[in-house]
Amino acid sequence: SPPNQIHKNWVLFPEKINGKFAILHSISPTIQIDFVDSLEKIANGWHSVKSKFGQKTARNSWDTWLRGVGPPPIKTDRGWLVLYHATQKGDEGRYKLGAMLLDLDDPTIVTYRGVGPMLAPDEWYENDWKQGVIFVTGAVIRGDDLYVYYGGGDKHVCVAHTPLNDLLESLMPN
Repeated sequence: SPPNQIHKNWVLFPEKINGKFAILHSISPTIQIDFVDSLEKIANGWHSVKSKFGQKTARNSWDTWLRGVGPPPIKTDRGWLVLYHATQKGDEGRYKLGAMLLDLDDPTIVTYRGVGPMLAPDEWYENDWKQGVIFVTGAVIRGDDLYVYYGGGDKHVCVAHTPLNDLLESLMPN
């Protein structure tokens, strides 16, 4: 993070894109990615990442207010799968998990976005300490399934899984 700033939702793509490291540092108001030749440039302060934060108006969808990305993007044959946190108008106190696909060659382009949340804090352990919080921190593909690791209620460590192809199909219009 730049001096005197704390950024918790930056993620590094797991491989270079067009020969450069790609750092996804904001999804609101737009997808913001910095491309750098070396990570040392950031570590040594030679390159400063400047994010523009916040939506000026609410989105007209379930993910009214985009909050931030969870784990690093996952490369699939249909695009970069990005899992993110969002809140919904009228239900602002509950963080829900959304999914979107970014273009493989130009990940600043959102190609598909889920029409609804893929996970909401409805279980007791997602409301045990801090009400209404699921906060995804990791995701892996194992076999044909996507496993999503998340914090429930800022107290419990949880995992959810779903068939990856079913998830990708749900993001794409028929």
